[in-house]
Amino acid sequence: MRWFGVKRTVKLGTKSLLMHGLRSTLTTLGIVFGVSSVIAMLAIGEGASRQAQAAIAELGSTNLIIETVKPPEEKTDTGNVEFLNKYGLTYTDVETIRNTIPDIEVTVPIRQINQEARYQIRPKVAIRLIGTIPWYTEISPINLIRGRFLSSTDINYRLSVCVLDDKVAQELFAFEYPMGKHVRIQGNYYRVVGIVAHSSSGQTNNAFGSEIAKASDTEGGVSGNIYIPLTTAKCRFPEFNYQFSGGSASAEKVELQKITVKLKSIDQVLSMRDILDTLLSRLHEGKKDYDIVVPLELLRQTARTRRIFSIVLGSIAAISLLVGGIGIMNIMLATVSERTREIGIRRALGARKSDIILQFLSETLLLTLIGGILGIILGSAIPMLVTRFSQMPTVITPGSLILAFGISAIVGLTFGLYPAYRAANMDPIESLRHE
Repeated sequence: MRWFGVKRTVKLGTKSLLMHGLRSTLTTLGIVFGVSSVIAMLAIGEGASRQAQAAIAELGSTNLIIETVKPPEEKTDTGNVEFLNKYGLTYTDVETIRNTIPDIEVTVPIRQINQEARYQIRPKVAIRLIGTIPWYTEISPINLIRGRFLSSTDINYRLSVCVLDDKVAQELFAFEYPMGKHVRIQGNYYRVVGIVAHSSSGQTNNAFGSEIAKASDTEGGVSGNIYIPLTTAKCRFPEFNYQFSGGSASAEKVELQKITVKLKSIDQVLSMRDILDTLLSRLHEGKKDYDIVVPLELLRQTARTRRIFSIVLGSIAAISLLVGGIGIMNIMLATVSERTREIGIRRALGARKSDIILQFLSETLLLTLIGGILGIILGSAIPMLVTRFSQMPTVITPGSLILAFGISAIVGLTFGLYPAYRAANMDPIESLRHE
């Protein structure tokens, strides 16, 4: 019997909403846009966060990346800048690190040079030339598509071989089969022995302190990476960079742009940074021309930033839900005033206060639930459109859907209680006199 009364009350509230269809629709829109904005903002924030985490994870959580940093220019007693400025990481640093610290599993020296590559008479392609050793694959996620990577023979005999990433291979060779062909770089020819999947890890590494690579990249974007033996790069590409300005000349010497070390355990990462810093400080005689990047710290910092970012975006989007809730309360208060006589008649016929509260609360919750469902549909569509037209990654998580729908239900319940309570506490006699 009690269930029949509740069902009749809810049916009465639904009928009342349908009688004022336009007003109910406009009221629901506030919840729809509020829920959809919460889902869309959280999806965009989650997508950006995961992209950043994936880029940092490519660097390796057990890796430490030591990068060359150009120090401030030192002046002589006469006030002139020194002609030869030698700074940065050296081959001696690599040997010292490898022979001094036993906990390091792999040490990989890297030389990076921005160059242009060409195949036959086709247009030149801007590339990042990476001189390294075969163990590079142990510190960087290289996905070999065909052929092979660099070998010890290539290093020992300084062979003119190269490995292209697939994006560079496509731009250089178009529809031709690249394996065995020769690529020309600065007057020298290199035989293609392997193709690897294009990765942004090289560019990602530059985003964390490599000022030399940054400066080069800003002059023109590179298409991708070409890997050659480190010994070949040392012979064919000078370590000196000459600069002429104002009638004066200066030269810089940089041997290596980067040294990446891989540790045996993730627990050693933070302590090893201090050990490396102390060792390099002695080798460089206190000259701060290097920077140590810890991907593990970057991952943890990104996770903290992600949480803050999600809270901020969710809070901003929740304001629109709050506005929608205020709109619902406003409409329900107006509805109570319009239906004062109806409330008086129901009370006179024996309806209890709980029946009146249930009637108006059911109307509010119905508006909110419909708005929440439509908001979830719209909120799921917006991130897809953002990804499609802007190529920005977005991720819709079940938690964001539950959160948005839950907030909308709480908003409807909260802002519907006062109008329902006010309607239930009207004096039946005064209500019957209302015109």
